[in-house]
Amino acid sequence: MIIGTAGHIDHGKTALVRALTGVDTDRLKEEKARGITIDLGFAYQAIPDGEVLGFIDVPGHERLVHTMLAGASGIDFVLLVVAADDGVMPQTREHLAIIDLLGITRGVVALTKADLAPPERRATVMAEIRATLAGTALAGADILPVSSVSGEGVAELGDRLALEAMDFAGREAAGRFRLAVDRSFTLRGAGTVVTGTVLSGSAAVGDHLLASPSGLPVRVRSIHAQNRPAERGRAGERCALNLTGDRVTREAFSRGDVILDPALHAPTDRIDATLRVLPGERKPIGQWFPVRFHTAAAETGARIVLLGDDPIPPGGEAFVQLVLDTPVAAASGDRYVVRDTSAQRTIGGGRLVDLRAPARKRRGPERMAQLAALALDDPEAALTALLAAPPLLADLAAFARDRALGAGRIEEIADRLGLVRIAAGEQLLALTAEDWTRLTEGLLETLDGFHRDNPDLPGIGFERLRLQSRPRLPAPAFAALLRVMARAEQVALDGAWVRLTGHEAHLTEADEALWAEIGPRLGGATRFRPPRVRDLAGELGIDEAEIRRLLKRTGRMGRVDEVAHDHFFLRPTVAEIVGILVQLGEAHETGFSAAQFRDQVDSGRKVAIQILEFFDRHGVTLRRGDLRRLNRHRLDLFRPSIGEPPAEGHGGESSPVGRPDFKSGRGREPVLGGFDSHSLPPIHPDRS
Repeated sequence: MIIGTAGHIDHGKTALVRALTGVDTDRLKEEKARGITIDLGFAYQAIPDGEVLGFIDVPGHERLVHTMLAGASGIDFVLLVVAADDGVMPQTREHLAIIDLLGITRGVVALTKADLAPPERRATVMAEIRATLAGTALAGADILPVSSVSGEGVAELGDRLALEAMDFAGREAAGRFRLAVDRSFTLRGAGTVVTGTVLSGSAAVGDHLLASPSGLPVRVRSIHAQNRPAERGRAGERCALNLTGDRVTREAFSRGDVILDPALHAPTDRIDATLRVLPGERKPIGQWFPVRFHTAAAETGARIVLLGDDPIPPGGEAFVQLVLDTPVAAASGDRYVVRDTSAQRTIGGGRLVDLRAPARKRRGPERMAQLAALALDDPEAALTALLAAPPLLADLAAFARDRALGAGRIEEIADRLGLVRIAAGEQLLALTAEDWTRLTEGLLETLDGFHRDNPDLPGIGFERLRLQSRPRLPAPAFAALLRVMARAEQVALDGAWVRLTGHEAHLTEADEALWAEIGPRLGGATRFRPPRVRDLAGELGIDEAEIRRLLKRTGRMGRVDEVAHDHFFLRPTVAEIVGILVQLGEAHETGFSAAQFRDQVDSGRKVAIQILEFFDRHGVTLRRGDLRRLNRHRLDLFRPSIGEPPAEGHGGESSPVGRPDFKSGRGREPVLGGFDSHSLPPIHPDRS
């Protein structure tokens, strides 16, 4: 159990810790000279059951509350110190408010300097303390008179803390590892050491971790947990990690960094959260209000974005968005505190809800429903509520990462809820079995209606169909869904078109015969400079209008694309040109010229320009002056088949989340499209 002191300056916090543990936590020369605590101090005390109590001694000066916050975020039990001669003072109240905002509910009050106060004075101060504690998380806490000089009550307080430690259930150690760094230093013969409180999970000697938000890789050479050598450091313990690795130095780490499991590294600078404004705040909190933001040991500037219509009054609570000056490493559910920019007072605090907060559409009813779901503590309850709110799907990979859930925990929850999972890139999307059925049946109905209205078209475009789906999936996940439906022979995929398996768009016999004459002339060696309508009409002795009519129709059927007026290219040729554009884009990161493209297709400058302008119009290429860059988000318009894997070197396989069998369990068969074979509901062959 980690015990943290709190209280006004010069009320005897450090002296009391020294009386309890024999350790003087004032280690700095300036602290010795001035007789006050300036930085965090640490001490340890063994108790009869073999466990070790960790003490964090914090400064009490009003200008050092930011340092107090760095220590208070890691404590389990608060030792609130009030001097009998002074009574409750300003920093007593501010520290108490911070404890309340951080959700620390266990603690005791030490009435220090009891030797200086007669019984009537003690009674008066104790009554004042009880009135101050009323309405806070420590309401009703015991008040124990102690004196570090005479020794009065010190032994009794030590016994009380030992009993509290034995009753303490400890923190959840099943999650992924996070340690909030509060010190970094170098030990001769050991190297770089960082210390802090383990917020979640556990780490062992030899583990490979990351420092976040910098992303610096580190390896754990050795561990001290609760001031003892250990093979593993666990949640709730104060640990010193001896780290090694490239670029690992004392200067590489700062207070506020988090040493964590590499799977958790995803710093954020925009967070949706709950905010409770302290009742003593002088005025309501308005839009874009500037604050100092504190979470764990981190501190940065921030702005408060209101998600409601009205300012938040003193004593009020609401959802807000925190826009940070610099990214922090955090987890959903972490507590935070905000202070004014002059560091003179604490304004309020709350819990972090969503680490991936949107910059737009952040106040609508759908978004507020998502926040209400994400604000639930229990992961299973939160995921259930999230899937019941629009857009009716969730990214399990991000959900597990942002809550620091242990390996396999999210899979257990998804299995218990019977969720359908879709692996797409770095996402592992999930929806309920009911919504899966509603989605697939809705797609089949949409396709059936489209075929009735457009019998001569081969199908509906991928993106148009995706935008009509409910719930609307991201493009990679939607492509995976269509591939699964194609495997089940519910739909067929023709290039960028989607159709029901029983639908085919046919030309008349006369048109097929004419196409048999035209088609070969558009391919072959001259495929990059095919004849125009007037050229075809001259070669075949057929009216231009008839040639144009047929090519327009075959264009709707997906066989050709009209690149320029009366200039039609076969669809496979267009896909081949897209491949050439991809190669040019990879070879010329700053952009490629029309001449470079012309040399690749050997089509002449005029035709090359027409081809490039065609892709400009469709957003596949982006022109800046004489150069063009590739827009990879639009490549699916002309790729050979829906869901075709990305070109090598452009994402997917490097991340385990992008693999088809991610979190599917050993021995499971990954099925087409990144689905897990255990996560799909049964396919009903009679549905069409």
